[in-house]
Amino acid sequence: MGRGRSREAGLPGELAGPTQTYVDLAHRRAQPPLSVLVRASGVQASPETFRLSSGICAVGTGQHNDITLHDSSVSRSHLELSLVPEGVLMCDRGSRNGTYYLGQRVEKIVLSLGSRITLGRATLTVEADAESLAHVDAYNEPEFMGIVGSSAVMRKLFATIARMQGSLVPVIIEGQSGVGKELVARALHLTSPASSAPFVAINCGALVRELVASELFGHQKGAFTGAMAPRKGAFESADGGTLFLDEIGELPADVQPMLLRVLERGEVQALGSDAARPVKVRVIGATNRDLRAEVTAGRFREDLFYRLAVVRLRVPSLSERAEDIGLLARRFARELGLGELDSAVVRELQTRAWPGNVRELRNAMQAYAVLGELPARMEGPPDLLESALAQLAESGAPYLGQKDALLDRFTRIYLRIVLARAGGNQTAAAQLAGLDRTYLGRLMARVAEQAEPAKKPAAAGGKK
Repeated sequence: MGRGRSREAGLPGELAGPTQTYVDLAHRRAQPPLSVLVRASGVQASPETFRLSSGICAVGTGQHNDITLHDSSVSRSHLELSLVPEGVLMCDRGSRNGTYYLGQRVEKIVLSLGSRITLGRATLTVEADAESLAHVDAYNEPEFMGIVGSSAVMRKLFATIARMQGSLVPVIIEGQSGVGKELVARALHLTSPASSAPFVAINCGALVRELVASELFGHQKGAFTGAMAPRKGAFESADGGTLFLDEIGELPADVQPMLLRVLERGEVQALGSDAARPVKVRVIGATNRDLRAEVTAGRFREDLFYRLAVVRLRVPSLSERAEDIGLLARRFARELGLGELDSAVVRELQTRAWPGNVRELRNAMQAYAVLGELPARMEGPPDLLESALAQLAESGAPYLGQKDALLDRFTRIYLRIVLARAGGNQTAAAQLAGLDRTYLGRLMARVAEQAEPAKKPAAAGGKK
């Protein structure tokens, strides 16, 4: 796997543990729950817009059709549209002048939402019925597919994801860094007909700019300097399943039309290859940017935006769901083996701002599990050294005693910060600190021994 890329089917470590699902995924038939809108333009049509939620939408010049087109080049019974998990199935009914997609005559094709077909002088566009998602009832449970939240905004999000069960339409997930956008993407994957197929995650912001196209589409040997062997891209790896493109707003401008082509034609062409290979991939993108503003500024293609943003889901920041802080903290504490979390710790967590959202809260709990106390507040840039010196000087202790005490305090603070940065991973923390992993372990053991018994997790939480 290349940098910024992962291929997993389970839930990530951010909310690891037993997955609790309150939707009957095993026994429901894979039926797309989203209705779509079929819009006619170019000629007089009656009606101009038809909501397709079940059955078929018949189109032609005959009055018996669901959409009647006033165009002599269109057949009386020209085509039919029906819902499938991937989008809309179009079947031409043996029309005289045919139906065209991307300039080619087609008899039967699955249209992604946002696609257009032409028949005579008329154009039909299929798009998601946003209104069908805007009025879902709130979900009744505090957890959905491993995502935790009892607040109203989270239960509304859970209900929307459940409403999309059985669908394979593209989705854009919006929200600040650290809110759990990948968890939402995985929930969408696990509630889709492709749940047993690959889930491939690519962080577009972590890829070397020159290698983005190779990472997504693959390459042949000799396609560019350094291409010593053929390589399969993310689309081929995700064939049959889901490709999650995190930080999709970071995609270079020259790669965007290549991605659009794959989405429109359902085929991928590796760099250096003359042949295209068909792929069946659901694309879910995520961004902490305002993609509409990026389109207006000319940094993101408008046609690609509408192809990807068939459905847009917004994950709220932790500040918008402060009532979930205690629920999340207790969940992390149980996963870390701390038992029941002390109520004073929960109250302290609830007073903090958490600009890093759920990820920052998780890191704080991991530091607490290791060191027995929460990391220092990070709202401002306090001078930790000056603060420590001031407190020590007040004691009137001799210089050498104060020096040792300051060193001990520095070690404790430094370990808290570096462990939080490393997400609680001690090997990664040792690398950040430039220390041997064994030496870091000895430092942590010494700090734990010096900690007051009441502050140690085992004493405070009381493992059960």
